[in-house]
Amino acid sequence: MTLLIAALFIILMMTMSSSSHAFTVIDCHLHIWATAEENENFPYAGEDQTPPSSLQNSASPEKLLEQMDAAQVDGALIVQPINHKYDHSYVTNAIKKYPNKFKGMLLHDPSLSSKLAVQRLEELVLSRYVGVRFNPYLWSEGELMSSGAGLDVYKRCGELKIPVGIMCFKGLQLHIEDIQALLSKSPETVMILDHMGFCALNDEGDEAFKLLLNLSKHPNVYVKISALFRNIGDNDSFPYNKVKSKRFDPLLDAYGADRLMMGSDFPFVLETEGSYKGAIETVQSWVDGSDRIAVMGGTAKRLFGSWT
Repeated sequence: MTLLIAALFIILMMTMSSSSHAFTVIDCHLHIWATAEENENFPYAGEDQTPPSSLQNSASPEKLLEQMDAAQVDGALIVQPINHKYDHSYVTNAIKKYPNKFKGMLLHDPSLSSKLAVQRLEELVLSRYVGVRFNPYLWSEGELMSSGAGLDVYKRCGELKIPVGIMCFKGLQLHIEDIQALLSKSPETVMILDHMGFCALNDEGDEAFKLLLNLSKHPNVYVKISALFRNIGDNDSFPYNKVKSKRFDPLLDAYGADRLMMGSDFPFVLETEGSYKGAIETVQSWVDGSDRIAVMGGTAKRLFGSWT
């Protein structure tokens, strides 16, 4: 009996030491796309959407899984890449191949009618897509996310409990009125702002960041702590200590860990100092205890469901 207990103790210790964390880690923002060879079966949306040559063959599901394994990331939310635009077949294929690793966030097509846009949403939800991305730069000039088919999809997402992520690539301040209109017209829909609202460390970014903090008064607004390298301006570098003190810490105070979630922005992060693993470990080092559990995966699991 003593030998049995000793053996069980050794097995338990080996199991515990096989992983450096006892919580689920979810990368909630990244992209994949077809390699140059796969492009024949999964074509890019056009010549202007061909991935950069340095990364073209670095964003397959298998390349992503290698990075995830090395960084001990358990699951990922794949955001439909602009490179394939509204053809979701490549991402769908990856989700089907690795259902315990991947879920998807579809890209809304503003050119569709309300009926077709909602129909497309419902079809992809059945294929393990758990979120919708609004890219305001895909709307025609003068059109708003908060009207027409965009609003109808946003409202339907509220009914389906599907979060909507918004990419304010050129600055949150350019879209704040549109965002506020969405929030007022469908307060039950969860809104997620990508990449900390693209509030770079400069004067313009500081003003935009005030708007982002003010949005915390809406309980259905969440923020992705993702693409840290896109927020440094000219004032910071890896391991992003100023991003932590001037962006992350205030966001944690305003929103709480339960409304923040970590994301890498793979494969673009591969070309930054620290690469994929460094980005994951950086965010993890910024929080501890229950806050770490939430930011590193708990919030994502609560919004998007389990990855197992």
